[in-house]
Amino acid sequence: MIAAKAKTKDETKKVLAKMRQGSFKSLGHAGAAIRLAARRSIRKRKKASPEGQPPSTRQGQLRGAIMFDVEKQQDRVVIGPDHAKVGKSGSAHEHGGRYKRQRYPKRPFMGPALDKTKDRLPKLWAGSVKA
Repeated sequence: MIAAKAKTKDETKKVLAKMRQGSFKSLGHAGAAIRLAARRSIRKRKKASPEGQPPSTRQGQLRGAIMFDVEKQQDRVVIGPDHAKVGKSGSAHEHGGRYKRQRYPKRPFMGPALDKTKDRLPKLWAGSVKA
């Protein structure tokens, strides 16, 4: 008969903390990648873009207003135009609608930015939890 003793150490809290830290960092990278794709899709020109294409900007206001923020408590990232900078114009472009008494056709830029980067997103989480 052979007797063996083993000691175990509960590292659950440490692993969960590392997982949250890795997820927070990866969400930030994902937000930055999607924001960059959205910003690059908006061209600076005087003429309006055709319906269905990302909007044009004259002075770069819409492009500069696209922000992202990682919400640590909810484990999510919010990406889009800052309402304080461009008002509802970002929504009017994305979904179509009225803004300042003008009708805007649908010119999505955030949805296509997500579609463009979605294949790269899982790679951002690969190896994000390290001991």
